[in-house]
Amino acid sequence: MTLPDSPVLFLAMVAFISLSGVIMPGPVFAATVAKGYSDLKAGLKIAAGHAVVEIPLIAAIFLGFDTVLNDRDVFAAVGIIGGLLLLYMGIEMVRSREKLVRGNKEMRYSSFTAGILTTAANPYFILWWATVGAALITGAVQFGLMMLPVFAVVHISCDFGWNYFVSATVFKSKGLWSERRHHYLFVVSGIIMLFFAAYFITSSVLGLI
Repeated sequence: MTLPDSPVLFLAMVAFISLSGVIMPGPVFAATVAKGYSDLKAGLKIAAGHAVVEIPLIAAIFLGFDTVLNDRDVFAAVGIIGGLLLLYMGIEMVRSREKLVRGNKEMRYSSFTAGILTTAANPYFILWWATVGAALITGAVQFGLMMLPVFAVVHISCDFGWNYFVSATVFKSKGLWSERRHHYLFVVSGIIMLFFAAYFITSSVLGLI
C-alpha cells in the first residue's frame, strides 16, 4: 500500500478507508439498528464498546502482535466462538421481537456490551487490522510516534459518527412505521446476525480442513 507523504493527506485517507469499512452491513450495524429502536444514543454506546476492543488491538499490532492474528488456527478459533455468540444474539433478537416492539422487554445485553461482543466475535475485523490496519499503523508511525494516537482518534471518530447516525435515524423515524415494520426491523437485524454467524463458523471450519 502506497501511503501519502503529507500527514494531512494520510489522515484523510484513514478517514476514507475507515468510513468505507464502517458503513458496510455487519454484526455491529445490526446491533446498532436494533438498539437504536429504543435508544437515540445507542450508536455512541456501541461505538464505545467497539473501541474497547479496537484500541488495545491497535496497540498490540503496533507491538508486532499482527503475526499471531494472521495465524490460521487463531482465525478459526475466533470465527467459531464468535459465530456461536452471534448465533445466540440473532436468535434472541428474532424470538423476542414482539416484546421488544411493545416495550415489554429489553435485550439481555446493553448497547455497550453489544459493541464489545459484535466486535470481538468478528474474525474478519481482526484480520482487517492484521493486514490493512497494520499497514496504516506502520504508515502512521512514519510521521512520528505521536501520529499513532491521532490516527486512532480519526479512525474511531468515524465509528462514533456513523453508528450515532444509524441509531438516531432509527430512533427518530420509528414513529412513522407500522407495527409490522417494527417487527421486520428486528427480524432483519436478527437475520444479519444469523447470516454472519453461519458465515464465520463455516469459513472457519473450512479453513481448518
